[in-house]
Amino acid sequence: MNRILSRRQIEGRLAENELIVIFRDNVLRLDKWIEKHPGVFLLPSRDNTLTGLYGLLSQGAISEAFGAKDGSTTLTRNVNSYHSTETLRMMTGYRIGRINGSWVNFEPPVSGGIFRPSMEARTPSPNYRGRPCIQSLEKPATTNDGRSKVRLVRFLHDEESASRCQDLSSVKKRVDSMSTVSHALSKDPTQNTPADCAEHAEQLEIDLAVQTFPSVDSKSQREIISKYRELHRAVAEGGHYDCRYTEYAKECVRYTVLLALAITALRYEWYLSSAVLLGCFWQQIMFSAHDAGHLAITHNYTIDSLIGIFVADFCCGLSIGWWKSSHNVHHLVPNHPLHDPDIQNIPLFATSPAFFKSIVSSYYNMTFVWDKAAEIAVQYQKYTYYPIMCVARFNLYILSWLHLISARSRSLASSSWTRPVELLAMACYWYMFGYLLLWKSIPTWTLRVAFVLVSHITTMPLHIQITLSHWGMSTADLGPTESFAQKQLRTTMDIDCPAWLDFVHGGLQFQAVHHLFPRVPRHNLRRVQALVKEFCKDVGIEYVLFGFVDGNKVVLSRLEEISKQVETLSACQSWMIKTGESGLH
Repeated sequence: MNRILSRRQIEGRLAENELIVIFRDNVLRLDKWIEKHPGVFLLPSRDNTLTGLYGLLSQGAISEAFGAKDGSTTLTRNVNSYHSTETLRMMTGYRIGRINGSWVNFEPPVSGGIFRPSMEARTPSPNYRGRPCIQSLEKPATTNDGRSKVRLVRFLHDEESASRCQDLSSVKKRVDSMSTVSHALSKDPTQNTPADCAEHAEQLEIDLAVQTFPSVDSKSQREIISKYRELHRAVAEGGHYDCRYTEYAKECVRYTVLLALAITALRYEWYLSSAVLLGCFWQQIMFSAHDAGHLAITHNYTIDSLIGIFVADFCCGLSIGWWKSSHNVHHLVPNHPLHDPDIQNIPLFATSPAFFKSIVSSYYNMTFVWDKAAEIAVQYQKYTYYPIMCVARFNLYILSWLHLISARSRSLASSSWTRPVELLAMACYWYMFGYLLLWKSIPTWTLRVAFVLVSHITTMPLHIQITLSHWGMSTADLGPTESFAQKQLRTTMDIDCPAWLDFVHGGLQFQAVHHLFPRVPRHNLRRVQALVKEFCKDVGIEYVLFGFVDGNKVVLSRLEEISKQVETLSACQSWMIKTGESGLH
């Protein structure tokens, strides 16, 4: 169909819960295609919008959606980054029309967007509820009933935008910049309600992001998108999507040596040495599961899925289906408190003041309650970070099994074969590790417990690496006009290391590069990094790169900064209780 659909007509379709995506000027209705998509088809949430709304194409949750002409949208760039040329061609079969002219993204319902049915009057739609002008260190504006207004990103244009951008290239500058929020909040906590404190903290986070990165007005973002399109073309034409299988041959040799040494040490009854070697094997081989989950090895869904199941489920006892379910959403909305499951760790950790208000996760479809337990735990999160990372693998076991027995895993178009294979592979892992290794090969309970703890603690660097790239970065929501490239770079940090140490980090040290191009094999990411640096310099977006130690400092400083904000929130609440105001007594 070549008929032109107006913005108003598209809005009416969205109001009727049609699954609409605009891609390369084509308006696609994907209600039927969603059932065949190999990603996760998420279930309706309590407000009838799709859970994991932002998961979109790569996740299978394509919903009331966004689009843009000639690639000028987050979604369009996501589609290109996540899908092969063959898949993109197939999608055009679902076209119901075209758009004419430029396009501005709708705000999705889960973020407050409102869509009018077609029969309503053609008055301007309040798609984006907006936020008031930046009031840098001032109290947020309030409505007549005393409630804080919804925050708004003010566009900074041209010279103003350039002059406001901050240089955060050193650890000290970045830490000092983060601390401005807690400093502003602590000036007079008795003048705000706890809700006001949380709102104010979020506004200050937005202010900081706006002052640091290019303006999110459409003109500035279109320029970034145009440059990103050129970068994407250079990556593809440079052959960086081609997998170098000789590198994986080297990886397999490393995995085999580690596993053989672990088995040898076990046979000689060097139990703790065997545990360390097994932990190293798990830590190293999971990097290949990550690659397979992104279809970055063969770019074939079936083959890479089987590789992922063998590595993750069979060798490590972790569900690759669970990992893809959450990780793909994380890639599309990194560090968004409402949507990114990777930062939804209440009550143990909070990396954003948004969690102070008890958020409803669009991914988990549940409320992460901010209560006294969270308030206490988060105040000490700087100190609990490393100990909890030591045992983080146990949580992954739980999440894996919860996923495999959930309706979510059964909703996959490919679940008819992937889920049984995963269950079989996981059963094999626990038979080998739980029965053959722990029960049959280790003589005492003391040694069994020690073996489990040592082997799992050895994988701690992997969990540090996973959190290192995001937990010290921005969690502000700058709205739907922010481009895919800017959002990824604003929320992601890369780790600097010499090339000979790349195997230790497994490609995760190039996290920002990887977020821009998820299907690029990790052995090519160092080559792509040079192109990304040039792109960042060209568009004025900071490419955040720290060494491993400095990166840890940034994350710990971020955790400490949020803890200080919690202390101010607690002081505010204590004052309200003491004075009897706001009914908190």
